[in-house]
Amino acid sequence: MITNCAANEGYEISPRFRLTVERRIEKLEQDADSDEALAVQLVHGDHIRRQMRLVAAQRAEALRMRLFLDRARTRFSHPAIEI
Repeated sequence: MITNCAANEGYEISPRFRLTVERRIEKLEQDADSDEALAVQLVHGDHIRRQMRLVAAQRAEALRMRLFLDRARTRFSHPAIEI
């Protein structure tokens, strides 16, 4: 269980990890759009319901990841110290 204190602290993530998560969000959203378009071609009601559950799960995961990124701060690498 997450306490209010922990939920408000946020996270610090690397730029590389942020980019990885952003790419995953894009892929989930693209897949959801594609799967939703495919559902129009399906005939059986159960198959359509399963397809739409898949779409809902993909969009929910993308939203969850977006909310994570909203709370996260990106850690910037420090410039190298010249000797």
